[in-house]
Amino acid sequence: MDFARSDFPEGFQFGAATSSYQIEGHSFGGAGKTHWDTFAATPGNVVRAENGDIACDHYHRYADDLDLLAEGNFDVYRFSTSWARVLPEGRGTPNPEGLDFYDRLVDGMLERGLKPAATLYHWELPSPLADLGGWRNRDIAGWFADFTEVIMGRIGDRVWSAAPINEPWCVGWLSHFLGHHAPGLRDIRATARAMHHVLLAHGRAIETMRALGMSNLGAVCNMEYAAPADDTPQAAAAAELYDGYYNHFFISGMFKKAYPDTVLEGLGPHLPKGWQDDFDVIGAPVDWCGINYYTRKLIAPNDDPWPSHHEVDGPLPKTAMGWEIYPEGLEYLLKRTHRDYTGDLPLYVTENGMAAPDEIEDGAVDDPHRIDYLDQHLGAVRRAIAAGAPVAGYYAWSLLDNFEWALGYEKRFGLVHVDFDSLQRTPKASYHALKAALARG
Repeated sequence: MDFARSDFPEGFQFGAATSSYQIEGHSFGGAGKTHWDTFAATPGNVVRAENGDIACDHYHRYADDLDLLAEGNFDVYRFSTSWARVLPEGRGTPNPEGLDFYDRLVDGMLERGLKPAATLYHWELPSPLADLGGWRNRDIAGWFADFTEVIMGRIGDRVWSAAPINEPWCVGWLSHFLGHHAPGLRDIRATARAMHHVLLAHGRAIETMRALGMSNLGAVCNMEYAAPADDTPQAAAAAELYDGYYNHFFISGMFKKAYPDTVLEGLGPHLPKGWQDDFDVIGAPVDWCGINYYTRKLIAPNDDPWPSHHEVDGPLPKTAMGWEIYPEGLEYLLKRTHRDYTGDLPLYVTENGMAAPDEIEDGAVDDPHRIDYLDQHLGAVRRAIAAGAPVAGYYAWSLLDNFEWALGYEKRFGLVHVDFDSLQRTPKASYHALKAALARG
Protein backbone atom coordinates (compact mmCIF):
# COMPACT_ATOMS: atom_id res chain seq x y z
CA MET A 1 0.00 0.00 0.00
CA ASP A 2 1.12 3.49 -0.84
CA PHE A 3 1.28 4.98 2.66
CA ALA A 4 3.04 4.81 6.01
CA ARG A 5 1.95 5.96 9.45
CA SER A 6 4.10 9.05 9.04
CA ASP A 7 1.80 10.17 6.20
CA PHE A 8 -0.92 10.76 8.80
CA PRO A 9 -1.05 13.05 11.83
CA GLU A 10 0.63 11.90 15.02
CA GLY A 11 -1.76 9.72 17.01
CA PHE A 12 -3.92 8.82 14.00
CA GLN A 13 -5.71 5.56 14.85
CA PHE A 14 -5.95 2.61 12.48
CA GLY A 15 -8.48 -0.09 13.21
CA ALA A 16 -10.78 -2.78 11.91
CA ALA A 17 -14.50 -3.12 12.57
CA THR A 18 -17.05 -5.91 13.03
CA SER A 19 -20.54 -6.28 14.48
CA SER A 20 -21.90 -8.72 17.04
CA TYR A 21 -24.66 -10.54 15.12
CA GLN A 22 -22.52 -10.82 12.01
CA ILE A 23 -19.66 -12.70 13.68
CA GLU A 24 -20.42 -13.94 17.19
CA GLY A 25 -22.89 -16.73 16.57
CA HIS A 26 -26.23 -16.08 18.21
CA SER A 27 -27.40 -19.60 19.07
CA PHE A 28 -25.34 -19.99 22.25
CA GLY A 29 -24.18 -18.09 25.30
CA GLY A 30 -27.70 -17.40 26.53
CA ALA A 31 -28.51 -14.89 23.78
CA GLY A 32 -32.18 -14.12 23.23
CA LYS A 33 -33.98 -14.12 19.90
CA THR A 34 -33.78 -11.03 17.70
CA HIS A 35 -35.84 -9.66 14.84
CA TRP A 36 -32.99 -10.75 12.56
CA ASP A 37 -33.55 -14.38 13.58
CA THR A 38 -37.19 -14.21 12.54
CA PHE A 39 -36.50 -12.08 9.46
CA ALA A 40 -33.97 -14.68 8.29
CA ALA A 41 -36.41 -17.51 9.01
CA THR A 42 -38.96 -15.97 6.63
CA PRO A 43 -38.61 -17.37 3.08
CA GLY A 44 -37.18 -14.95 0.56
CA ASN A 45 -35.63 -12.49 2.98
CA VAL A 46 -32.06 -13.81 3.16
CA VAL A 47 -29.98 -15.56 0.48
CA ARG A 48 -30.30 -19.34 0.93
CA ALA A 49 -32.22 -18.67 4.18
CA GLU A 50 -28.90 -18.29 6.00
CA ASN A 51 -28.75 -16.83 9.50
CA GLY A 52 -26.45 -15.74 12.31
CA ASP A 53 -26.74 -18.86 14.45
CA ILE A 54 -23.06 -19.74 14.06
CA ALA A 55 -21.65 -16.91 11.90
CA CYS A 56 -17.87 -16.87 12.51
CA ASP A 57 -18.21 -18.36 16.02
CA HIS A 58 -16.36 -15.33 17.34
CA TYR A 59 -18.05 -16.04 20.70
CA HIS A 60 -15.71 -19.00 21.18
CA ARG A 61 -12.83 -17.91 18.90
CA TYR A 62 -12.50 -14.29 19.94
CA ALA A 63 -8.98 -14.74 21.33
CA ASP A 64 -7.68 -15.89 17.94
CA ASP A 65 -9.45 -12.98 16.25
CA LEU A 66 -7.95 -10.49 18.68
CA ASP A 67 -4.54 -12.01 17.93
CA LEU A 68 -5.14 -11.24 14.24
CA LEU A 69 -5.79 -7.60 15.11
CA ALA A 70 -2.72 -7.30 17.30
CA GLU A 71 -0.50 -9.10 14.79
CA GLY A 72 -1.86 -6.86 12.03
CA ASN A 73 -0.50 -3.76 13.83
CA PHE A 74 -3.96 -2.27 14.35
CA ASP A 75 -4.53 0.23 17.13
CA VAL A 76 -8.30 -0.03 17.56
CA TYR A 77 -10.93 -2.76 17.43
CA ARG A 78 -14.39 -1.37 16.71
CA PHE A 79 -16.84 -4.01 17.94
CA SER A 80 -20.50 -3.98 18.88
CA THR A 81 -22.50 -5.44 21.74
CA SER A 82 -25.64 -7.49 21.25
CA TRP A 83 -28.66 -6.15 23.10
CA ALA A 84 -30.28 -9.60 23.03
CA ARG A 85 -27.14 -11.30 24.37
CA VAL A 86 -27.03 -8.93 27.32
CA LEU A 87 -30.81 -8.70 27.90
CA PRO A 88 -32.50 -11.72 26.25
CA GLU A 89 -35.95 -10.20 26.79
CA GLY A 90 -34.77 -6.72 25.86
CA ARG A 91 -35.54 -5.61 29.43
CA GLY A 92 -35.33 -7.08 32.88
CA THR A 93 -32.78 -9.62 34.07
CA PRO A 94 -29.37 -9.53 32.37
CA ASN A 95 -27.75 -12.68 31.00
CA PRO A 96 -24.59 -13.36 33.06
CA GLU A 97 -23.00 -15.28 30.18
CA GLY A 98 -23.41 -12.31 27.88
CA LEU A 99 -21.93 -9.82 30.30
CA ASP A 100 -19.06 -12.18 31.05
CA PHE A 101 -18.34 -12.53 27.32
CA TYR A 102 -18.00 -8.80 26.81
CA ASP A 103 -15.84 -8.62 29.92
CA ARG A 104 -13.50 -11.21 28.44
CA LEU A 105 -13.56 -9.53 25.03
CA VAL A 106 -12.63 -6.07 26.36
CA ASP A 107 -9.98 -7.48 28.69
CA GLY A 108 -8.55 -9.45 25.77
CA MET A 109 -8.21 -6.26 23.73
CA LEU A 110 -6.46 -4.44 26.55
CA GLU A 111 -4.09 -7.35 27.12
CA ARG A 112 -3.02 -7.05 23.47
CA GLY A 113 -2.66 -3.29 23.50
CA LEU A 114 -5.81 -2.71 21.44
CA LYS A 115 -8.16 0.19 22.11
CA PRO A 116 -11.77 -1.06 22.55
CA ALA A 117 -14.18 1.06 20.47
CA ALA A 118 -17.69 -0.05 21.41
CA THR A 119 -20.92 0.37 19.46
CA LEU A 120 -23.92 -0.48 21.58
CA TYR A 121 -26.34 -1.42 18.78
CA HIS A 122 -25.69 -2.87 15.33
CA TRP A 123 -29.24 -3.89 14.40
CA GLU A 124 -30.01 -7.01 16.50
CA LEU A 125 -33.20 -5.86 18.25
CA PRO A 126 -34.54 -8.34 20.84
CA SER A 127 -37.71 -10.00 19.54
CA PRO A 128 -39.82 -9.16 22.63
CA LEU A 129 -39.20 -5.47 21.91
CA ALA A 130 -39.98 -5.95 18.23
CA ASP A 131 -43.30 -7.41 19.40
CA LEU A 132 -43.98 -4.10 21.13
CA GLY A 133 -43.37 -2.11 17.96
CA GLY A 134 -39.59 -1.89 18.09
CA TRP A 135 -38.24 1.37 16.73
CA ARG A 136 -41.78 2.60 16.00
CA ASN A 137 -42.48 2.75 19.74
CA ARG A 138 -41.24 5.85 21.55
CA ASP A 139 -40.61 3.76 24.65
CA ILE A 140 -37.62 2.22 22.89
CA ALA A 141 -35.53 5.27 23.85
CA GLY A 142 -35.99 4.35 27.51
CA TRP A 143 -35.41 0.64 26.88
CA PHE A 144 -32.20 1.47 25.06
CA ALA A 145 -31.03 3.77 27.85
CA ASP A 146 -31.60 0.93 30.32
CA PHE A 147 -29.60 -1.48 28.12
CA THR A 148 -26.85 1.14 27.88
CA GLU A 149 -26.68 1.37 31.66
CA VAL A 150 -26.43 -2.43 32.02
CA ILE A 151 -23.73 -3.07 29.43
CA MET A 152 -21.66 0.07 30.04
CA GLY A 153 -22.06 -0.36 33.76
CA ARG A 154 -20.07 -3.53 33.16
CA ILE A 155 -17.47 -2.56 30.52
CA GLY A 156 -17.71 1.23 30.29
CA ASP A 157 -14.77 1.73 32.64
CA ARG A 158 -12.44 0.04 30.13
CA VAL A 159 -13.63 0.97 26.64
CA TRP A 160 -11.65 3.64 24.82
CA SER A 161 -14.64 5.04 22.93
CA ALA A 162 -18.35 4.34 22.64
CA ALA A 163 -21.15 5.19 20.21
CA PRO A 164 -24.81 4.28 20.70
CA ILE A 165 -26.14 3.19 17.29
CA ASN A 166 -24.49 2.12 14.05
CA GLU A 167 -25.91 3.66 10.87
CA PRO A 168 -29.26 5.17 11.87
CA TRP A 169 -30.27 5.30 8.18
CA CYS A 170 -30.17 1.52 8.00
CA VAL A 171 -32.13 1.17 11.24
CA GLY A 172 -34.78 3.62 10.03
CA TRP A 173 -35.06 3.88 6.25
CA LEU A 174 -33.54 0.66 4.90
CA SER A 175 -35.48 -1.47 7.38
CA HIS A 176 -38.82 0.35 7.55
CA PHE A 177 -39.20 2.07 4.15
CA LEU A 178 -37.30 -0.18 1.72
CA GLY A 179 -37.88 -3.35 3.74
CA HIS A 180 -34.47 -4.84 2.93
CA HIS A 181 -33.46 -5.39 6.57
CA ALA A 182 -35.34 -6.54 9.67
CA PRO A 183 -38.13 -5.88 10.47
CA GLY A 184 -38.74 -5.75 6.71
CA LEU A 185 -41.42 -3.07 6.64
CA ARG A 186 -42.39 -0.78 3.77
CA ASP A 187 -44.38 1.88 5.58
CA ILE A 188 -43.71 5.61 5.58
CA ARG A 189 -45.33 6.19 8.99
CA ALA A 190 -43.18 3.46 10.54
CA THR A 191 -40.15 4.94 8.81
CA ALA A 192 -40.67 8.47 10.13
CA ARG A 193 -41.15 7.19 13.67
CA ALA A 194 -38.18 4.83 13.53
CA MET A 195 -35.89 7.56 12.15
CA HIS A 196 -36.89 9.94 14.95
CA HIS A 197 -36.84 7.37 17.74
CA VAL A 198 -33.41 6.06 16.80
CA LEU A 199 -32.09 9.58 17.31
CA LEU A 200 -33.96 9.95 20.58
CA ALA A 201 -32.46 6.64 21.74
CA HIS A 202 -29.02 7.87 20.68
CA GLY A 203 -29.41 10.95 22.86
CA ARG A 204 -30.70 8.99 25.85
CA ALA A 205 -27.74 6.61 25.57
CA ILE A 206 -25.25 9.51 25.47
CA GLU A 207 -26.87 10.98 28.58
CA THR A 208 -26.72 7.60 30.31
CA MET A 209 -23.05 7.09 29.53
CA ARG A 210 -22.21 10.62 30.71
CA ALA A 211 -23.97 9.83 33.99
CA LEU A 212 -21.72 6.77 34.30
CA GLY A 213 -18.70 9.06 34.02
CA MET A 214 -17.75 7.93 30.52
CA SER A 215 -16.01 10.09 27.93
CA ASN A 216 -14.91 9.85 24.27
CA LEU A 217 -18.51 9.31 23.18
CA GLY A 218 -19.55 9.69 19.57
CA ALA A 219 -22.10 9.19 16.82
CA VAL A 220 -21.73 6.97 13.74
CA CYS A 221 -23.63 7.82 10.55
CA ASN A 222 -23.42 6.09 7.18
CA MET A 223 -23.13 8.40 4.19
CA GLU A 224 -23.20 8.04 0.42
CA TYR A 225 -22.19 10.63 -2.14
CA ALA A 226 -25.40 11.54 -3.97
CA ALA A 227 -25.11 12.79 -7.55
CA PRO A 228 -27.79 13.58 -10.16
CA ALA A 229 -28.03 11.01 -12.95
CA ASP A 230 -28.11 13.77 -15.59
CA ASP A 231 -27.87 17.56 -15.85
CA THR A 232 -31.59 18.32 -15.55
CA PRO A 233 -32.99 20.38 -12.65
CA GLN A 234 -35.28 17.46 -11.81
CA ALA A 235 -32.34 15.10 -11.34
CA ALA A 236 -30.54 17.70 -9.23
CA ALA A 237 -33.59 18.01 -6.98
CA ALA A 238 -33.87 14.22 -6.69
CA ALA A 239 -30.22 13.92 -5.68
CA GLU A 240 -30.64 16.74 -3.15
CA LEU A 241 -33.55 14.90 -1.54
CA TYR A 242 -31.62 11.61 -1.43
CA ASP A 243 -28.72 13.49 0.15
CA GLY A 244 -31.22 14.93 2.62
CA TYR A 245 -32.75 11.77 4.02
CA TYR A 246 -29.60 9.66 3.67
CA ASN A 247 -26.83 12.04 4.77
CA HIS A 248 -28.29 15.16 6.37
CA PHE A 249 -31.31 13.99 8.39
CA PHE A 250 -29.52 12.22 11.24
CA ILE A 251 -26.41 14.36 11.57
CA SER A 252 -28.54 17.51 11.34
CA GLY A 253 -30.73 16.26 14.17
CA MET A 254 -27.67 15.57 16.32
CA PHE A 255 -25.65 18.70 15.57
CA LYS A 256 -28.21 21.32 14.49
CA LYS A 257 -31.29 20.12 16.39
CA ALA A 258 -33.35 20.31 13.21
CA TYR A 259 -34.36 18.15 10.24
CA PRO A 260 -33.91 19.23 6.60
CA ASP A 261 -36.95 20.92 5.08
CA THR A 262 -36.72 18.78 1.95
CA VAL A 263 -37.11 15.64 4.06
CA LEU A 264 -39.86 17.05 6.26
CA GLU A 265 -41.94 17.62 3.14
CA GLY A 266 -42.42 13.86 2.92
CA LEU A 267 -41.80 12.58 6.45
CA GLY A 268 -43.19 15.50 8.45
CA PRO A 269 -46.86 14.38 8.41
CA HIS A 270 -45.82 10.97 9.75
CA LEU A 271 -43.49 12.01 12.56
CA PRO A 272 -44.73 11.38 16.11
CA LYS A 273 -46.58 14.11 17.96
CA GLY A 274 -44.24 16.50 19.75
CA TRP A 275 -41.15 15.45 17.85
CA GLN A 276 -39.87 19.03 17.82
CA ASP A 277 -39.50 18.90 21.61
CA ASP A 278 -36.95 16.07 21.58
CA PHE A 279 -33.97 17.87 20.06
CA ASP A 280 -32.31 18.80 23.35
CA VAL A 281 -31.97 15.07 24.05
CA ILE A 282 -31.12 14.15 20.44
CA GLY A 283 -28.45 16.87 20.40
CA ALA A 284 -26.69 15.70 23.55
CA PRO A 285 -23.06 16.78 23.03
CA VAL A 286 -20.64 14.17 21.68
CA ASP A 287 -16.85 14.10 21.51
CA TRP A 288 -16.39 12.84 17.94
CA CYS A 289 -18.30 11.83 14.83
CA GLY A 290 -17.85 8.68 12.76
CA ILE A 291 -18.66 8.28 9.07
CA ASN A 292 -19.21 4.94 7.36
CA TYR A 293 -18.61 5.30 3.63
CA TYR A 294 -18.65 2.84 0.73
CA THR A 295 -19.96 4.33 -2.51
CA ARG A 296 -21.79 7.01 -4.46
CA LYS A 297 -25.28 6.79 -5.95
CA LEU A 298 -26.64 8.36 -9.13
CA ILE A 299 -30.22 9.51 -8.60
CA ALA A 300 -32.93 10.12 -11.22
CA PRO A 301 -36.50 11.44 -10.78
CA ASN A 302 -39.61 9.40 -11.50
CA ASP A 303 -43.39 9.64 -11.19
CA ASP A 304 -43.70 7.44 -8.11
CA PRO A 305 -44.99 8.87 -4.81
CA TRP A 306 -42.53 10.77 -2.61
CA PRO A 307 -39.53 10.60 -2.65
CA SER A 308 -40.19 10.16 -6.40
CA HIS A 309 -36.74 8.99 -7.46
CA HIS A 310 -34.62 5.90 -8.04
CA GLU A 311 -30.99 4.84 -8.34
CA VAL A 312 -29.34 4.59 -11.76
CA ASP A 313 -26.49 2.23 -12.57
CA GLY A 314 -23.25 4.23 -12.79
CA PRO A 315 -20.25 3.86 -15.13
CA LEU A 316 -17.45 3.47 -12.57
CA PRO A 317 -15.76 0.19 -11.53
CA LYS A 318 -17.87 -1.66 -8.98
CA THR A 319 -17.43 -3.95 -6.01
CA ALA A 320 -19.14 -7.33 -5.68
CA MET A 321 -22.07 -5.44 -4.12
CA GLY A 322 -22.53 -3.55 -7.37
CA TRP A 323 -21.40 -0.37 -5.62
CA GLU A 324 -19.33 2.15 -7.55
CA ILE A 325 -15.80 2.81 -6.30
CA TYR A 326 -15.65 6.57 -5.71
CA PRO A 327 -13.08 7.63 -3.08
CA GLU A 328 -13.63 11.28 -3.95
CA GLY A 329 -16.99 10.99 -2.21
CA LEU A 330 -15.31 10.16 1.10
CA GLU A 331 -13.05 13.21 0.82
CA TYR A 332 -16.05 15.42 0.05
CA LEU A 333 -18.19 14.10 2.92
CA LEU A 334 -15.40 14.41 5.48
CA LYS A 335 -14.80 18.02 4.46
CA ARG A 336 -18.53 18.86 4.37
CA THR A 337 -19.21 17.25 7.74
CA HIS A 338 -16.35 19.22 9.30
CA ARG A 339 -17.49 22.47 7.66
CA ASP A 340 -21.23 22.24 8.16
CA TYR A 341 -21.77 20.15 11.29
CA THR A 342 -18.95 19.10 13.58
CA GLY A 343 -16.42 21.93 13.51
CA ASP A 344 -13.30 21.03 15.46
CA LEU A 345 -14.59 17.66 16.72
CA PRO A 346 -12.45 14.70 15.62
CA LEU A 347 -13.82 12.72 12.68
CA TYR A 348 -13.31 9.00 12.20
CA VAL A 349 -13.90 6.84 9.16
CA THR A 350 -15.60 4.15 11.21
CA GLU A 351 -16.25 1.81 8.25
CA ASN A 352 -14.83 1.58 4.76
CA GLY A 353 -14.19 -1.47 2.62
CA MET A 354 -15.35 -3.58 -0.30
CA ALA A 355 -16.88 -6.95 -1.07
CA ALA A 356 -15.05 -9.19 -3.53
CA PRO A 357 -15.43 -12.82 -4.68
CA ASP A 358 -12.42 -13.97 -2.65
CA GLU A 359 -11.30 -17.59 -2.87
CA ILE A 360 -8.43 -19.52 -1.31
CA GLU A 361 -5.85 -20.78 -3.80
CA ASP A 362 -2.79 -22.67 -2.57
CA GLY A 363 -3.54 -21.62 0.99
CA ALA A 364 -3.69 -17.88 0.24
CA VAL A 365 -6.22 -15.26 -0.83
CA ASP A 366 -5.07 -12.72 -3.40
CA ASP A 367 -7.32 -9.65 -3.32
CA PRO A 368 -5.55 -6.85 -5.23
CA HIS A 369 -8.81 -4.98 -5.86
CA ARG A 370 -9.34 -4.58 -2.10
CA ILE A 371 -5.78 -3.38 -1.62
CA ASP A 372 -6.37 -0.76 -4.31
CA TYR A 373 -9.76 0.21 -2.84
CA LEU A 374 -8.33 0.75 0.64
CA ASP A 375 -5.30 2.58 -0.74
CA GLN A 376 -7.51 4.94 -2.77
CA HIS A 377 -9.76 5.73 0.18
CA LEU A 378 -6.86 6.29 2.55
CA GLY A 379 -5.57 8.72 -0.08
CA ALA A 380 -8.94 10.49 0.10
CA VAL A 381 -8.57 10.69 3.89
CA ARG A 382 -5.12 12.27 3.50
CA ARG A 383 -6.52 14.85 1.09
CA ALA A 384 -9.35 15.71 3.51
CA ILE A 385 -6.83 16.15 6.32
CA ALA A 386 -4.68 18.38 4.10
CA ALA A 387 -7.79 20.51 3.47
CA GLY A 388 -8.31 20.98 7.20
CA ALA A 389 -10.71 18.20 8.20
CA PRO A 390 -9.69 16.87 11.65
CA VAL A 391 -9.79 13.17 10.72
CA ALA A 392 -8.33 11.18 13.62
CA GLY A 393 -8.74 7.56 12.54
CA TYR A 394 -9.69 5.02 9.89
CA TYR A 395 -11.28 1.59 10.51
CA ALA A 396 -11.47 -0.98 7.73
CA TRP A 397 -14.65 -2.99 7.26
CA SER A 398 -14.31 -5.75 8.04
CA LEU A 399 -11.83 -7.81 10.01
CA LEU A 400 -13.61 -11.03 9.01
CA ASP A 401 -15.82 -12.30 6.23
CA ASN A 402 -19.18 -12.56 7.97
CA PHE A 403 -22.97 -12.80 7.82
CA GLU A 404 -23.77 -10.00 5.40
CA TRP A 405 -27.39 -9.58 6.50
CA ALA A 406 -29.93 -10.20 3.71
CA LEU A 407 -27.07 -11.35 1.46
CA GLY A 408 -26.13 -14.20 3.78
CA TYR A 409 -22.56 -15.44 3.54
CA GLU A 410 -22.24 -14.65 -0.14
CA LYS A 411 -20.52 -11.25 0.03
CA ARG A 412 -17.03 -11.16 1.52
CA PHE A 413 -15.80 -7.87 3.00
CA GLY A 414 -13.13 -9.29 5.28
CA LEU A 415 -9.42 -8.67 5.51
CA VAL A 416 -9.44 -12.25 6.77
CA HIS A 417 -11.11 -15.07 4.83
CA VAL A 418 -13.45 -17.33 6.79
CA ASP A 419 -14.34 -20.84 5.64
CA PHE A 420 -17.92 -21.04 6.89
CA ASP A 421 -17.77 -24.84 7.10
CA SER A 422 -14.52 -25.27 9.02
CA LEU A 423 -14.48 -21.69 10.38
CA GLN A 424 -10.77 -21.53 9.56
CA ARG A 425 -9.34 -18.01 9.27
CA THR A 426 -6.94 -17.15 6.43
CA PRO A 427 -5.54 -13.62 6.31
CA LYS A 428 -5.85 -12.19 2.80
CA ALA A 429 -3.23 -10.26 0.85
CA SER A 430 -4.99 -7.04 1.93
CA TYR A 431 -4.45 -7.94 5.59
CA HIS A 432 -0.75 -8.50 4.96
CA ALA A 433 -0.48 -5.25 2.95
CA LEU A 434 -2.12 -3.23 5.72
CA LYS A 435 0.04 -4.95 8.33
CA ALA A 436 3.17 -3.99 6.44
CA ALA A 437 2.02 -0.40 5.86
CA LEU A 438 1.15 0.07 9.53
CA ALA A 439 4.59 -1.22 10.52
CA ARG A 440 6.21 1.58 8.55
CA GLY A 441 6.95 4.58 10.74
